[in-house]
Amino acid sequence: MPRLPRKPVDISHIQQFLACETPDQWLQNALDYPEELLIDHANCEKKAASTAINMMYRYVDRPDLQFKMSRLAREELRHYEQVMNLMRKRKIAYRHIESARYASGLRELVRTHEPARLIDILIVGAFIEARSCERFSRLAPLLDAELNKFYVSLLRSESRHYEDYLGLAAQYAEGDISDRVAIFREREAELVQAPDSAFTFHSGPIEAA
Repeated sequence: MPRLPRKPVDISHIQQFLACETPDQWLQNALDYPEELLIDHANCEKKAASTAINMMYRYVDRPDLQFKMSRLAREELRHYEQVMNLMRKRKIAYRHIESARYASGLRELVRTHEPARLIDILIVGAFIEARSCERFSRLAPLLDAELNKFYVSLLRSESRHYEDYLGLAAQYAEGDISDRVAIFREREAELVQAPDSAFTFHSGPIEAA
């Protein structure tokens, strides 16, 4: 029996969750810096796996978090390997790239007492995954066939990661998290729209090369 094609991934809920689209200038930057795009994409996948594992160590008393973060870490490491294979095929050497201010800018708003800290970290995770998904979606049509296929293939898992993070935040808050989400939404939009000095996967726009 022939294999049926997968249905396109609907990310409209993610687009509605975010306060703004990725600036067009950032998309042009991604085309201007193809090596940096893949190198920092690899960095992002590795950091995402590390974040999930660190949460598993810190919150051992949260079984739902343990299962979801374990699956997430495995998927992120698999994505890391896939990006590394693409880099090898394209003869792109893995080199150090300075981290963007994006994640640290979001984490500045994280409260320091528990369980508020956990809830905020989960909300930050939701925004990072949502923005990644949105950028994959907007970048894919602009790239060569191999990268287009790869980035489209990531949409389903990135969308699920966003949902896992946001769902856990709501579960552990035991109440409405919309006020906290709104605070992070405003900061996230500022970070992705404000100019940056260097291109990374989560940077704001920079001057064209």
